[in-house]
Amino acid sequence: MINPFRICLFILLSRLTIVAAFAQDKVLTINDSYMLARKNYPLIKQYELIRKTENFSVENAAKGYLPQISVLGQATYQSAVTEFKLPIAIPGAEFPSISKDQYKVYAEVSQTIYDGGAVRTQIESHKQNAIMETLKVEVEIYKLNERVNQIFFGILMLDEQLKQNALLKKDIELGVKKIQAFIDNGTAFKSNGNTLKAELLKTEQRATELASNRKAYLDMLGLLIGQDLAGSTVLAKPETVSLEGDMSRPELRLFDYQRQNLDIQDKLLKVKNRPKLNFFFQGGYGRPALNILNNGFDPYYITGIRLNWSLSGLYTAKNDRALIANNRESIQVQQAVFVYNTNLSLKQQNADLIKLEKLLESDNEIIALRESVKTTAAAQLENGVINTNDYLREVNAEDQARLSRILHEIQLLMSTYNVRTTLGQNIDQ
Repeated sequence: MINPFRICLFILLSRLTIVAAFAQDKVLTINDSYMLARKNYPLIKQYELIRKTENFSVENAAKGYLPQISVLGQATYQSAVTEFKLPIAIPGAEFPSISKDQYKVYAEVSQTIYDGGAVRTQIESHKQNAIMETLKVEVEIYKLNERVNQIFFGILMLDEQLKQNALLKKDIELGVKKIQAFIDNGTAFKSNGNTLKAELLKTEQRATELASNRKAYLDMLGLLIGQDLAGSTVLAKPETVSLEGDMSRPELRLFDYQRQNLDIQDKLLKVKNRPKLNFFFQGGYGRPALNILNNGFDPYYITGIRLNWSLSGLYTAKNDRALIANNRESIQVQQAVFVYNTNLSLKQQNADLIKLEKLLESDNEIIALRESVKTTAAAQLENGVINTNDYLREVNAEDQARLSRILHEIQLLMSTYNVRTTLGQNIDQ
């Protein structure tokens, strides 16, 4: 048997291990982000509430097997009572008269012998409802994965842009050194050096802007996962993953359990129209008691077996079954709409994947060409063949080519994980 205490202890130790490892290495993975965002989401507390509700409901339903006790009392006044009259008078014979005001207080204990499966089906219904409520929460929490993807890959994009900006800065610094040598020798104007220095300042401004944006994104991610993320936090670049496999979204499981719940509703409908058999014991005190010839207060008891079969449910049974069939068809329509919309999203995402893969192939060729042109321009600048503006043009052209590849590479990676999210392949995170 599964021990709930061991499960809670395992979850606690797992959470502490992840947090400790994260604090030590300051490296955050996409899978850690999924899990931490899930555990930090306020709606996660709903799981415990659903579990408690299930336990209470099941316990209450199971008490239907216990003896049922009821206490009743009544005081009545009748307009007429039974009278005993003989056609001829018999000397010495006198029959008691029964009072028109009558009183009765009694308690009854009944024990179910056969309930047609009512209690068992009610317990099954409560458990099924708990599963459906849990899956509804899971559907809402699963949407967090999309938010994690947007923020996580946004930070990775900024990281790559910061790296490229640093490379651009080095290229410009190299140009500054070369042109400064010409200025010192009197073979170049000072304005040529100022042009490169101004461009160098722009790269520093760009670095400041990118770092500020990264901090903002990092703060959002920290708020999402419930962690204080320092600026030195490193986000591990996810590996390319396989996209093979069928759709495994929590919504699909919810539709399945909703259909199963309708099966249970059909069982409850059948149980409702079955006969019920129970043993009962009734003891009380009243006037008159069981002996109507005694007009005084007397104790009494009755015991036996009682059969109860209500046939009124048969009046609505046909319509009740039609409602269940209608609800079943409604669930089928909802699932078809969900699958249809999800497949549309997948087609668009797969088209984006193909487009980005092709763009990356051409990006590599463009970068190789731009790098060759920039290297030639650097040599020409050193030999005084071109001016600083010509050199900057080629440097910026290569920078733009590399930025395009960075953009397409991160977009491809993000699109891959978006497809995983749409398919439900990271549902176990």
